Amino acid sequence: MADISPIVTNLKRNIAHAVIGKDDVVELMLTTLLCEGHLLIEDVPGVGKTTLASALARSLSCSFKRIQFTPDITPSDITGFTMPNLNGEMQYRPGAIMSQIVLADEINRTSPKTQSALLEVMEEHQVSVDGVTYALQRPFMVMATQNPVDFVGTYPLPEAQMDRFLMRISIGYPSPEDEADILERYSMPSQPMREIQPVCSAQDIIHLQEQVKTVYCSREVRTYIVSLCAATRQVDSLILGASTRAAIALCHAAQANALLNGRDFIIPEDVQHLALHVLSHRLVPSAEAKMANLTSEKILEDILRKTRIPVKMR
Repeated sequence: MADISPIVTNLKRNIAHAVIGKDDVVELMLTTLLCEGHLLIEDVPGVGKTTLASALARSLSCSFKRIQFTPDITPSDITGFTMPNLNGEMQYRPGAIMSQIVLADEINRTSPKTQSALLEVMEEHQVSVDGVTYALQRPFMVMATQNPVDFVGTYPLPEAQMDRFLMRISIGYPSPEDEADILERYSMPSQPMREIQPVCSAQDIIHLQEQVKTVYCSREVRTYIVSLCAATRQVDSLILGASTRAAIALCHAAQANALLNGRDFIIPEDVQHLALHVLSHRLVPSAEAKMANLTSEKILEDILRKTRIPVKMR
């Protein structure tokens, strides 16, 4: 297996110019990118959601677009539309989604109809307009943000939309020491974001994505993933458990995590490390669980504690 550490190290160091003290969050973002997945960043305003996405985009030699979702944005604004040209022929005008790295800012502020325009794009990496399909350029990644506190003028993401995101993460507030460093760095004349230059090409990312697929997943680890997902379908506190798509996503994420840690095989710790980020947003607690203040994360943590960890016998 080729040594990927120089590429990953350069990416992490570059992003750290603008995102300070969040190495774990950056690693989860890179894991999602290497899985050819999409990331939902759910947190309060002002903790760096947009900065995180912009720092990744600036670190890659890839096209980047930001879509500010509002109630009046339409599906054609996302996917594009066709219109006649001067010769009377129908010509496709690309929408905002026709880019390699897309930031869907405040995705829950647009209507479900517009949200559904992203379903085919995120799943198939293609856009269909007036019966014609247009493929997106690799690598392709959607990074969406939403505020979990403000519910005024928002539309909850449907389960089908949530299922298209490989991971849901939260950035959280920085430590006092990191926050002091942030104030120092952002009070200087040279802004950190402007200092970020591309350190990785699109071909480098595609190569890493192909490397992820070669990471070995043993039968014991596959059984462990299946056991975790099956357990979510059997507890009374959940009305919707993890699907087969969720199990595949967890396996892919574990492969990428192993690769980022210099291994060509998955260990159970890879699965445990990523299970909450990959599965929790796909689960729906029952009404009784919500009344008991049980979140999908708490229920999943209990399942992780109770599920037997595989040990390969010689």
